[in-house]
Amino acid sequence: MEKIIYKPVGVCSKEMVFELDGEIIADVKILGGCAGNLLGISKMIKGMNYQEVISVFENVKCGYKNTSCPDQIATALKQHYIK
Repeated sequence: MEKIIYKPVGVCSKEMVFELDGEIIADVKILGGCAGNLLGISKMIKGMNYQEVISVFENVKCGYKNTSCPDQIATALKQHYIK
């Protein structure tokens, strides 16, 4: 099991903590932001392959912002896996 911590940019959430089991997201905790939405997102992606999450969440926008919490999840996973 591997743990990564990501500080999102341009969104309300302040920190994302991922537990990874190879290419699978074992767990994710998101601090700050819209609590109910982010708890739902965290539960949805648990057990998913990181590539699936990136393909669904990448480039999702939040209102007028150029990014969103889902987009920042994709960014964190890309930074970790795609080097």
